[in-house]
Amino acid sequence: MEARAQARFVRITPQKARRVVNMIRGKSTDEAIAILRFSPQGASEQVLKVLNSAVANARYAAEQVGAPFDEHQFVVTAAYVDEGPTMKRFRPRAQGRASRILKRTSHITVLVGEKQGGAR
Repeated sequence: MEARAQARFVRITPQKARRVVNMIRGKSTDEAIAILRFSPQGASEQVLKVLNSAVANARYAAEQVGAPFDEHQFVVTAAYVDEGPTMKRFRPRAQGRASRILKRTSHITVLVGEKQGGAR
């Protein structure tokens, strides 16, 4: 059984969010939650929310089918960050000029699935 969760329009740059997502890809959900809880990056809080949501989605799907659910048997099968829309703002500069500020957003996606026989 596989479940997916996505957070869209998160106000974190995709580059910073990818750094956090790369740490949890392929790990068990317990290990990934521990990594995200104690990592100092700001994006780890948002990625943790998405991971918890994906596990909850898997639990709900298992209840709908009537299958047994063990949270400890799940791994992060895929996790990626796509670029969302960029908000463009202007900041005043010297001599009456203005410079553009780009406020980037991200779409964070996490997929969790059951461990296979050869998985970690």
